[in-house]
Amino acid sequence: MSQAAEIVAQLETSHGYIRKMISIFEEEDAGFAPQPELYTVAGHIAHAADSVEWFVDGAFGKGWNMDFEGLIAAARAVESLDEAIAWLDRAFEKAIATFEAASDEDLAAPIPDERIMPGASRSAIVVPLVDHTAHHRGALTVYARLLGKVPGMMYE
Repeated sequence: MSQAAEIVAQLETSHGYIRKMISIFEEEDAGFAPQPELYTVAGHIAHAADSVEWFVDGAFGKGWNMDFEGLIAAARAVESLDEAIAWLDRAFEKAIATFEAASDEDLAAPIPDERIMPGASRSAIVVPLVDHTAHHRGALTVYARLLGKVPGMMYE
């Protein structure tokens, strides 16, 4: 299996895990947050989606968007579960398409914008991207429990 194919498989798995976890939520859960300063369910999913795009754009696009306040505001502005999930799906589709189109040379090339992950290859974004998605999947599991929902087994 090529490096790109392995990366695509990791991204597809990560996407599948978070989609399975968030399938427990209903639209009326979109505005729930355990504390006022925390993301809502919809905002949390939107942030996870935005972060997938952030990693891909950082390594393959215009570079790292360091406007974290703007990124947080964009995620918080999402109030609909359907809108958040659609963003998540688009973000993973874009990431997968980017890696499918990448040559071995593209994957091995250093990330041009060295403000984050200096000296790392473009392919190196996959580990933190998947880890970050898992982190938010875990947080959303807690949200689900606080709403009285029982998340299903991820690995079936």
